[in-house]
Amino acid sequence: MVVSERRTKIGIALLVCVSGAAVSVAAVNEKSEPPSNLQAVVDANGIAHVPELEVPLSSYMSKQAKAKFIEEVRKPPFAGTEHKEVKEVRKIVDDYYRPLVQRSRSVYPVDVREQRFSGVPANVITPQGGVPQRNRNRVLINLHGGGFVVGAGLGGLAESIPLAGLAKTKVISVDYREGPENKFPAASEDVALVYRELLKEYKSPNIGIYGCSAGGVLSAMAVAWFQKEGLPKPGAVGIFGAGAFASFYGPPTVAGTWGGDSRYTAPPLLGQKPLPVDPNQAPPLSGYETVYLSTANLSDPLVSPALSPATLAKFPPTLLITGTRSFDMSAAVQTQRALTNAGVDADLHVWDGMGHCFFFDVTLPESQEAFAVMAKFFDSRLGR
Repeated sequence: MVVSERRTKIGIALLVCVSGAAVSVAAVNEKSEPPSNLQAVVDANGIAHVPELEVPLSSYMSKQAKAKFIEEVRKPPFAGTEHKEVKEVRKIVDDYYRPLVQRSRSVYPVDVREQRFSGVPANVITPQGGVPQRNRNRVLINLHGGGFVVGAGLGGLAESIPLAGLAKTKVISVDYREGPENKFPAASEDVALVYRELLKEYKSPNIGIYGCSAGGVLSAMAVAWFQKEGLPKPGAVGIFGAGAFASFYGPPTVAGTWGGDSRYTAPPLLGQKPLPVDPNQAPPLSGYETVYLSTANLSDPLVSPALSPATLAKFPPTLLITGTRSFDMSAAVQTQRALTNAGVDADLHVWDGMGHCFFFDVTLPESQEAFAVMAKFFDSRLGR
C-alpha cells in the first residue's frame, strides 16, 4: 500500500491540558474478579478496579489552565482526523499551531530564518536585537514533537520561540525526516548531521538539545546516536512530555514502550476510553503513526536509551518535564530514576493537573513557569 493510501486514526498526543488526582483503594479482593459494587478494590493480581470515579480539576491549576482544559476536552483540537491522509492531518496540526506561534511571537519578539545544515532543513530563531555576548558561544537544538509524523515547521517554532526569547539564545529547530515516508534511524541521522555542523562553530559543552513528545524521545535517541558515531556529548539535554523509551503507542508491558500508571490513568481523565489491562483486548495498531518505528528494535539502546545503564551513564545533565495527567508521566519518572541510578545529573519537574506538552500556550502561567525552568537549566548547565 502506498503512503497516500494509508488512512487511519492518527493517535498523535500533542497539546491537551489535563488534571490529576490520586485513587484511594478501600479494600483488597482475594479473587481476580471485578467488584460487583461501587467500592474500589484491588484483586489478587494487584489490578485496581475503580467502578466509578469523579475527579475535579486540580486545585493547583491556574484559572487559565482550567479554562483551557475545559475548552479542549469539550472541543478536542484534533477531532475529525480519523480516516484522513497524512497531508490532511499535517494541515490540521499546522492550523492548530499557527495561532500559538503568533501568540508566542507577540510575547517573545524573535527573528526567524530558514537554513540548511548539511542539507537538513531547519529554522534558526534568535531574539530580536541579537544574541547577547554572554550567550554567543552557546546554542540550542530543538526537535519538534508530533509522533514522528507531524509538527515540522510550526510545531518546532512553538517549542523554540519562547525559549529563544526568554533565554536570549539561538535555537535551531530541526525539520528531521518523519514517517511514514521514512523509518528509524532517519531522524537520528539528520540530528547528527546538524550536530556535526554546529561542532565546527561551537564546543560540545555549549550545545543543548531538547524536544517535547516524540521530540523528547528523539533528543534521547540523538544522544545515544552521538555515542555510536563517536561524537562528543552535548552540554545538556531536555526530555519534555516524554521518556527515553521509543514507543508511545504499544502495550505498556512491552520493553521500550511508555508504561506505568499514567498510561492507564490519563485517558479517562480526558473522557477517552480506558486502556485495557489485557493487551490482547486493545485494538490493533496500524497506520502511518506507527511506521517510523515499525522496523526498529524497541530494546536497542539507540532506540530506547533508558533500557541501557551503560548508554545513560554517558548522558549529559538532563531535564525532564511532565504533568500529573499526561500519559507520558510514568515514562518520564522512570527515565529520571534510571538516569539517577546511572550517576547522571537529572532534574524532574512535574506540574500538577497539567497534561501532555502543556506549555505550548504561552498565556498559561504554568507554561511561563516551564519555559523559565528550561531557560535556567540550560543557562546553568551549558558552558560559555
